[in-house]
Amino acid sequence: MEIGRQFRGSARISAATLVMFVVIGASLSLSAEEPADRIVIEKSAHRMALYRSGLLVHQYKVSLGGQPVGPKTRQGDHRTPEGQYFIEGRNEHSHYYKSLRISYPNATDLQRAREQKVSPGGDIMIHGLPNGERFIGKLHLLHDWTEGCIAVTDEEMDEIWALVRVGTPVEIRP
Repeated sequence: MEIGRQFRGSARISAATLVMFVVIGASLSLSAEEPADRIVIEKSAHRMALYRSGLLVHQYKVSLGGQPVGPKTRQGDHRTPEGQYFIEGRNEHSHYYKSLRISYPNATDLQRAREQKVSPGGDIMIHGLPNGERFIGKLHLLHDWTEGCIAVTDEEMDEIWALVRVGTPVEIRP
């Protein structure tokens, strides 16, 4: 009888310990999913990094506009902009797998376009692959193919989508 009680008591302790680890693990994974507070895109390295409190959270290889060298100066130049922006919108139903709208053109871009008497363009996004073409996966990295956007795989876009909020600052470097 005594042995049975000891066993049941041990089982209760083990169950309580298990519940405690599950709760602690869940709270740790929740804190790991806190939003990023900054995005840095380095065009020359084809790299996008998400930061939280100055610490690197995630890093991705990206495809850029078909003419990746130099800042975007006008509509249709197939360049990815350079400068300081922010995420100004989210679209779960875009032509590409999910998209985060970047606030291009900013005041500097608009001024440059006015001086050159051209349209600065717009609709610059961070997005996944074209809808229905998920199978391409990382092969999209073989060349720069967007109109000026920043492209990642659909799986990576799911991760980015969960971590990036409207208002997140975006720095795009040469």
